[in-house]
Amino acid sequence: CTLDSEVALRVGGDFFFDPQPGDSPVKLVLIAGGVGINPLFSILLHIADLHEYQEGKGNGYKMGTVKLYYSAKNTSELLFKKNILGLMNAFPGKIACRFHVTQQSSRICEELQPHVTGK
Repeated sequence: CTLDSEVALRVGGDFFFDPQPGDSPVKLVLIAGGVGINPLFSILLHIADLHEYQEGKGNGYKMGTVKLYYSAKNTSELLFKKNILGLMNAFPGKIACRFHVTQQSSRICEELQPHVTGK
């Protein structure tokens, strides 16, 4: 997002992302904490499928970019982190993630270091 961007937020309730072929592409920002990643990870997988379909067939819904912000106590509590890293590598510039840890006491592994901030 940039200054003066319009942002829609939802907390709780049903989570889904079901764009239709005629819809304009949107940029998504997903924010998760702890186990709250579960429905957002499903959305992230759906977005990856849309990107694959778009690249393979060139028609249907045109997916915009997605940025996931995901926070947990430490990196061992970041669920699906390997899968998320894989999606970022598969779709560079289209799927991005920033992990945040609040109580990390051990060293952060090299693979995660570029994507992690914390106290």
